[in-house]
Amino acid sequence: MKIMVAVKRVIDYAVKIRVKPDKTGVETSNVKMSMNPFCEIALEEALRIKEAGLASEVIAVSMGPTQCVDTLRTGLAMGADRAIHVDAPATLYPLSVAKILKALVDIEKPGLLILGKQAIDDDCNQTGQMVAGLLKWPQGTFASKVVLDKEKQVATVDREVDGGLETLCLDLPAVITTDLRLNQPRYATLPNIMKAKSKVIKKVTPDELNVEIKSDLELVQVTEPPKRKAGVIVSSVDELIDKLKNDAHVF
Repeated sequence: MKIMVAVKRVIDYAVKIRVKPDKTGVETSNVKMSMNPFCEIALEEALRIKEAGLASEVIAVSMGPTQCVDTLRTGLAMGADRAIHVDAPATLYPLSVAKILKALVDIEKPGLLILGKQAIDDDCNQTGQMVAGLLKWPQGTFASKVVLDKEKQVATVDREVDGGLETLCLDLPAVITTDLRLNQPRYATLPNIMKAKSKVIKKVTPDELNVEIKSDLELVQVTEPPKRKAGVIVSSVDELIDKLKNDAHVF
């Protein structure tokens, strides 16, 4: 069984985001970029499944400009067997990503598609659900535990919901999106980083996949959130209660 994992190149989680002066987006020039943390978790889970003998190959996929190859090299250094780069515009919205993933799934025929539950740059949390709908595959989102039964061709997924944990049994092939508590991603070792440089990354375009890239959204303006007001010191519990009742909305 093949496992396909989608990985996204995003601004590193430790970088302070700055809005461009013209307010057309956030500054990405000369900014450290890295693999989306949830995508790292998805890739780690795929690698663990393969190491357990339940999968034969792990394929990493990334979409965007040429720089996405660096993210794929990281995935290959972690242990992915091969990678696919879809050369596309820098801005891709979830539905376009889902359509591209569906086209790749139709070609590669994986038994499992694993994605991070969301990307930290847009926090959309939509792609996994959309691609599952397009493929008409069962889905397990926000997975905190994944167990595969190779003989029965099913996946048991514990997922985190508002009320606690929910357990789903999915017939394979299926789509799974990963939550933070699923695992701790490994670090790529120096020997594996060197080996990853020689691995071939297949390049395709949306046109070759017969996918039209378009958006129904128009970005009007990007602005920073308003500065938080300074706190106040109260002299008594009664004053605190009064402020919570009457002035809480201003904080």
